[in-house]
Amino acid sequence: MAGKNVLDITDENFDQEVLKSKEPFLLDFSAVWCGPCKMLTPIVEKVADENTGKVRVGKLDIDDSPGVAQKFGIRGVPTVVVFKDGKEAGRHVGVTNKETLLKLLGV
Repeated sequence: MAGKNVLDITDENFDQEVLKSKEPFLLDFSAVWCGPCKMLTPIVEKVADENTGKVRVGKLDIDDSPGVAQKFGIRGVPTVVVFKDGKEAGRHVGVTNKETLLKLLGV
């Protein structure tokens, strides 16, 4: 379950929520069985909480929504992808820190 400012993204709502977002969108591709994903979750939630209104943040479970993960060639989790104007604008694979995520977002 995502934090209060982190949207649950699925194959069904991806286009509407992510690609049509007016703000930069940080999407965390993860899985419930992934240890490093659990380490990244509080960092992603902090970015969401501290940048409400400037960016949008979501989490996608690759097992529940394999279509989007396959479309963007997600080979390992966690992978964070930033979308701007409906296009991929940045990517980071593996656990990282808040500063790296903010830099990817351009905030």
